[in-house]
Amino acid sequence: MPQSAGALPVAAATAPLLLYPMPGNAARAQAMADALPPRQAVRLMACEVHTFPDGETLVRVQPPDPGGIAVLVCTLNDPDPRTVPLLMAAATLRELGAAQVGLVAPYLAYMRQDMRFAPGQTVSARVYARLLSAHLDWLLTVDPHLHRIHDLGEIYTLRSRVLHAAPRLAEWIAAHVPAPLIIGPDGESAQWAADVAARVDAPVIVVQKTRLGDTDVRSTIPDLHRYPGRTPVLLDDIISTGRTLVAALDHLRAEAATTPPPGRPKAGCAPLGGSAGEAAAWGHTTPPPGRPKAGCAPLGGSVGEAAAWGHTTPPPVCVAVHGLFAGDALQALRAAGAARIAVADTVSGVEAPGVDVISLDADLAAAVLELTAGGDGAPAQGVRP
Repeated sequence: MPQSAGALPVAAATAPLLLYPMPGNAARAQAMADALPPRQAVRLMACEVHTFPDGETLVRVQPPDPGGIAVLVCTLNDPDPRTVPLLMAAATLRELGAAQVGLVAPYLAYMRQDMRFAPGQTVSARVYARLLSAHLDWLLTVDPHLHRIHDLGEIYTLRSRVLHAAPRLAEWIAAHVPAPLIIGPDGESAQWAADVAARVDAPVIVVQKTRLGDTDVRSTIPDLHRYPGRTPVLLDDIISTGRTLVAALDHLRAEAATTPPPGRPKAGCAPLGGSAGEAAAWGHTTPPPGRPKAGCAPLGGSVGEAAAWGHTTPPPVCVAVHGLFAGDALQALRAAGAARIAVADTVSGVEAPGVDVISLDADLAAAVLELTAGGDGAPAQGVRP
């Protein structure tokens, strides 16, 4: 097994890690195994889920070594059809002699319904936490949606570890976005936006959002002209319907078109490589990529000033931890003007052609080693009990 980049801790347990990928998670499990250091024994184990014509499922797992460490790998987007087979697999592994049964779920479902918003509603986050906690020893996830619930330990009784994607998102932004301006599209995104902005040494602003329905969102953005020449990077934890980001993109475009710097562009001026229509759509402060035509500059401004806010400020980029892309979310983001979209690799079974994927496999592998280092079910050092 090749050595991965960066030093990883080696588990103290003598038993190998037994990775059980649920359907749709085999590639992730293999990548995690490849990222482990050579001294750590690891085996990929079979986990089959058969669906009967009546909709019931039958789970069959490769029996674990007696006293072995079983690690289920199952991200939990589209959670309802995945949860029952997952719990059956966990219970079966325990019955067959596994000493530990843990779960790597990069996306953790049901965290957004964290209170009773209307009489009679289920507080799904708490109910789901009780289900998983009853069958598992520990849980590893990536940036769960913690809002009114501030820590997984408030609702989960198992050991938990939260992996933060901010370092990897920042690396991607630093490599692909020149002079970024980090924008949090709502107050809940402020924690991710501030962390990533500090890592890439960029300014950060947060949008004020009002949600009127599942797909109806209104946004108010601070004055962007305080940051000339910077590329707007909208950063969120989850892209579900995408309407939070679409509202922010719409507001960006409207502000660019209605609040230009002093002067108006000359008639017919548009960036080379972009049409006059594209320039008008984004406003002359935030045109598509390209260079201004020779002599095109705001009236009352120099060609050099035009260059400062012209081809150096391309349309916005959208970056998120979890890309669920429900319904027409991806098409809506592109129609609203997102020039590029990047998400961490936390979900499975989602078709998102053309979206950049940021790998977390090495980070997940390192965290699994930390969680299992005790080898006897005891909390590993540095892991929240």
